[in-house]
Amino acid sequence: MPKLHLAHESWPIAGTFTISRGSKTAAEVVTVTLEQDGAAGRGECVPYARYGETVETTMAALEAAREAIEQGIGRDAVAGLVGPMAARNALDCALWDLEAKRTGTPAWQRAGLAGLHPLVTAYTLSLDTPDAMAAAAAREAARPLLKLKLGAPGDAERLDAVRRAAPRARIIVDANEAWGQHDLAAMFAACAAARVELIEQPLPAGTDDILARIERPIAVCADESAHGREGLADLIGKYDAINIKLDKTGGLTEALALAGAARQHGLKIMVGCMLATSLAMAPAMLVGQLADVVDLDGPLLLARDREPGIRFEASEMQPPPAALWG
Repeated sequence: MPKLHLAHESWPIAGTFTISRGSKTAAEVVTVTLEQDGAAGRGECVPYARYGETVETTMAALEAAREAIEQGIGRDAVAGLVGPMAARNALDCALWDLEAKRTGTPAWQRAGLAGLHPLVTAYTLSLDTPDAMAAAAAREAARPLLKLKLGAPGDAERLDAVRRAAPRARIIVDANEAWGQHDLAAMFAACAAARVELIEQPLPAGTDDILARIERPIAVCADESAHGREGLADLIGKYDAINIKLDKTGGLTEALALAGAARQHGLKIMVGCMLATSLAMAPAMLVGQLADVVDLDGPLLLARDREPGIRFEASEMQPPPAALWG
């Protein structure tokens, strides 16, 4: 039977990471390690305050389930065992990794994928003044895809400044629920002028019905409005894509199922991440094999990453080493 180990880890960010809801200087993660028969499976999650989660409540939920976990559970039991989605994610991914380590069968193969190929990820520019974001864009102008964090007065100026600084880069933006309905026409126009390809979550979740009644000149992607399959039907007609994050779906198992269901509904797929290490990105890379847009740059924004970690060649992510995960 597996032995459960829990840990809270703090990983410094390279500088400060700012979105419309605030700033942070470290990524606070919870790791689950399951040891059995000389093998160890690991998973990592980021408890997210937006969803009422903390490091303490996440670890407490996993601790409360310790007896059941150590008696041996399958991935199908995770959702009924722990409540917080972040806790489910770490446990589910640890079970995937443990299965791979014990059987010698890679996780991608157990997921029914044809293989695990390198992915080109977006690179995120933190919310800042137009001049500061332009300077950051100029430094990263050679990257093929930039993601801009927006959601404050002056967003149109930010878009213009970044586009001038990085004229060849593809651009996507993320408002993190910070725009209002009265902002949409002007911001859609500004995004079109800057040749933006995708807009993430412009409106607060639960107030986005208007998206079904207005023209969307640029593809709009649900993030905070998109969690698991149970809420997928409510997104149809309002969004053109969904951002699948394992910390929102409660693990890789549901993320893969959600990706399949989204495709059936004609939605494009974006795979995203919270700010975390390569251990969190590795299982998300399986979803990335099915995605139209990849945003798994968490390790690139940290001052340091795990060893071994995922190797990045500029914005191209290589498949994770087996010693890391899967």
